[in-house]
Amino acid sequence: MNNFGKLKDLVMSLEEDFSKFYDKNNAAAGTRVRKGMQELKTMAQAFRTEVQNTKNAGAATAAPAAKKAAPAKKAAAPAAAKKAAPAKKK
Repeated sequence: MNNFGKLKDLVMSLEEDFSKFYDKNNAAAGTRVRKGMQELKTMAQAFRTEVQNTKNAGAATAAPAAKKAAPAKKAAAPAAAKKAAPAKKK
């Protein structure tokens, strides 16, 4: 849950710069917003990777009975449907 706290802190730290940029048209604040959003993107990707790795590690240690069964094979088509049409006589 520590990652969520870091994410919230980053977003909250950008609040003042968002306000300055959109309400007061402060260009420097816009630069800080863009920089913060890039950090947010990088942080989000790192969290996504961590979650995926944790999920995969948990799935690898799960009991074999917990795995999904293989899908059932489809029934074979009738033999008549597989035959080619007879050639026309000349």
